[in-house]
Amino acid sequence: MKKLLVTGIIVLVAAVAGFSWWAKSPLTTGEPVIEFSIAPGSGVGAAAQQMASAGVPVNRHLFNILARVTGQAGKIKAGSYELKPDTSPRRLLAQLVRGEFAQEAVTIIEGWTFRQMRAALAAHDRLKHDTVKLSDKELMAKISKEYTSPEGMFFPDTYLFAKGSSELDIYKKAHGAMLNHLKAAWESRDQSLPYKTPYEALIMASIIEKETGQKSERTMIAGVFVNRLRTGMLLQTDPTVVYGMGERFAGDIRKKDLETDTPYNTYTRAGLPPTPISLPGVQSLSAALSPAKTQALYFVSRGDGTSQFSNNLNDHNRAVNQYQRRNNQ
Repeated sequence: MKKLLVTGIIVLVAAVAGFSWWAKSPLTTGEPVIEFSIAPGSGVGAAAQQMASAGVPVNRHLFNILARVTGQAGKIKAGSYELKPDTSPRRLLAQLVRGEFAQEAVTIIEGWTFRQMRAALAAHDRLKHDTVKLSDKELMAKISKEYTSPEGMFFPDTYLFAKGSSELDIYKKAHGAMLNHLKAAWESRDQSLPYKTPYEALIMASIIEKETGQKSERTMIAGVFVNRLRTGMLLQTDPTVVYGMGERFAGDIRKKDLETDTPYNTYTRAGLPPTPISLPGVQSLSAALSPAKTQALYFVSRGDGTSQFSNNLNDHNRAVNQYQRRNNQ
């Protein structure tokens, strides 16, 4: 009996040691990442089966034991995951318990229109496309009680999400980010600026985003437009005309386009357009609310991405003649 007891203890110790070694050892080494999903409501047994079916080389029975002896069996979270090389069963279990989902990314570019943002999200194959049938107005109704027009209301950035996440979640994150950035810029603004509301500042930021070739010139461009607003001059900015043309824009602005009135034509209408015309980034928001102190009222492209600024029309006309002639040579 004593020998059997000793033998039993030795076997038990060996089993525990072997189990501990298995729990700490990599399931794969140098293999490609393996994607798998855990369905909602899955217990540890079902989760282990789903992983095995997806190609995760884990012993289902030992994994079940590991989850139960560590008290984690009822804490596994449903979602999409990735098994990376050198992941041990213990680390895999922690991944499932913590909900460390596989991370995907979508990037919204500064200066995009909302239409371009919608197209990018609709084309992303890792998102749940639950908003594609909604109109812009219907989509905004699910996101904001204050704003009905979506243009300019989403912050351009890279957003991480778990595979299969809702498009609506990305819209809500981007909208919340824009409100936060706009609030911060508005609270630190120059109090003498001719904006009545943060929304007007957002409209200006969207124009600056589309007008500026050089990031370093954004505050000067903002200064010019602010000066025009203060003096009652027309903004006369081509990007607003392009936006107002919509799908009619074929790549070039003609004189006829500048003379054709739309709500966004700042050559025919005074003040700011009714909504933003793009998704402005943080630098354009900052420029709109902290513009350069300048007397300039005009600017023209030098053809190299920079602009020539002028304080009066005569100087501006000379600059236009100089740079247009050079650019046409």
